[in-house]
Amino acid sequence: MSAAEQWPCLMRAWHAHERELLGWLAYRLDDPATARDLLQDVFIKALRMGGRFCDVANARAWLFEVARNTLTDHWRKHRPTDVLDDTLPDAEPEEPAAVDSLASCLPRVLAELSEADRDAITRCDLNGMSQEDYARLLGITLPGAKSRIQRARRRLKAQLMTSCQVSLDAQGSVCCFIPRSP
Repeated sequence: MSAAEQWPCLMRAWHAHERELLGWLAYRLDDPATARDLLQDVFIKALRMGGRFCDVANARAWLFEVARNTLTDHWRKHRPTDVLDDTLPDAEPEEPAAVDSLASCLPRVLAELSEADRDAITRCDLNGMSQEDYARLLGITLPGAKSRIQRARRRLKAQLMTSCQVSLDAQGSVCCFIPRSP
C-alpha cells in the first residue's frame, strides 16, 4: 500500500505546499539541486510521521519548521572550516580571569548570608540540585522556589560586590577585586 493510500492527509498537504517549500529552500541555498535534495529529506521526515501526520493541526507550519531545521542541519554539516598551519606556535597559558579568582571570596561571603539564602545557593548553584527538586524539598511551588533562588543570587552578588570590593569593566565583567581571607 502506498503512502497516498495510507495517509491521504499527508499527500494533500504535501501537494499543497511542495512548490512553496522548494521555492523557500532554493531562495536560501542559491543551489536548486541541493534545495531539491533537502525537500526530499523533508518529505521523508513527513512520511516517517505516518498516521500521526494527520493529527498535526497546521500541516504547512509543520512542514516549514521541518524544512527550516533540515536547512540548519545542512548548513552545520557544510560549514566552511579553515585548515590550521602545523607551524603555528603553541598557545601561551592565559592568566585566569578575575571572575575565576573571585571564588576565593565565596566561602566567607556565603557564611555572611542568611541561612535560607546560603541553603538555596549551596543546593542549587553549587551542588546542582534542580529548582524543581528544591521546590519539592521545601514543599513550595516551583515559581516560589525560583523566586527564592533568584533573590538569594541577588543578595550573594551584592554581598560579593561589597565585601570583596569587586570592580566591573565597561562590559559589566569582573575586572578586579580585593580578596578576603576565609
